[in-house]
Amino acid sequence: MSTLKYGIMGGTFNPIHYAHLFIAEEVLDNFKLDKILFMPTGTPPHKQNINIDAFHRYTMTKLAVSNNPNFLVSDLEVLNSNVSYSVDTIRKLKLNHPDIEFYFITGTDAILELPTWKEPRELLSLCKFVSVNRPNYVDENLVNKINIIKNNLGGEIFLLNGHDINLSSTQIRQRVREGKTVRYLLPDSVNDYILKNKLYV
Repeated sequence: MSTLKYGIMGGTFNPIHYAHLFIAEEVLDNFKLDKILFMPTGTPPHKQNINIDAFHRYTMTKLAVSNNPNFLVSDLEVLNSNVSYSVDTIRKLKLNHPDIEFYFITGTDAILELPTWKEPRELLSLCKFVSVNRPNYVDENLVNKINIIKNNLGGEIFLLNGHDINLSSTQIRQRVREGKTVRYLLPDSVNDYILKNKLYV
């Protein structure tokens, strides 16, 4: 039986929006994955000032992916009361699902910081990485920098270009604070949830 291939789409998703969903679909298609597992963070090590409860972020993510059978949501990090490190999360996933090959999806800026993550060599031995180039991010030495990381730490890192949707959760939160519409920037179900629960105001 062939091994299943799952993408891990981690993030604060504060809130989740169409760029997140498009990236997930793009990786699913390009790497012929079986599923994308969205992993909302509980307490991430690099973003300590999150003013929205993890439950809200998890619920919005569930709402956003509910109509796509290839998208799943995990509460593994949300239920973790301690700081969530990627290597610990992947260890748990591999322990619970030894038959699944995992592809960790993240932005190019995060990939270049990979050597500073907790146990990066171990992490790269547990899963493959997909580096998604962010809009307006230009680095002529990017491929060389990624090759240096691979040579130093081992593992496989793939670079996916072509993502040009210039949209961020920061922009959406700012628009909500200013009383501006965010419709068509994220799924209607997420927009309705934000309005109902008076988030970001």
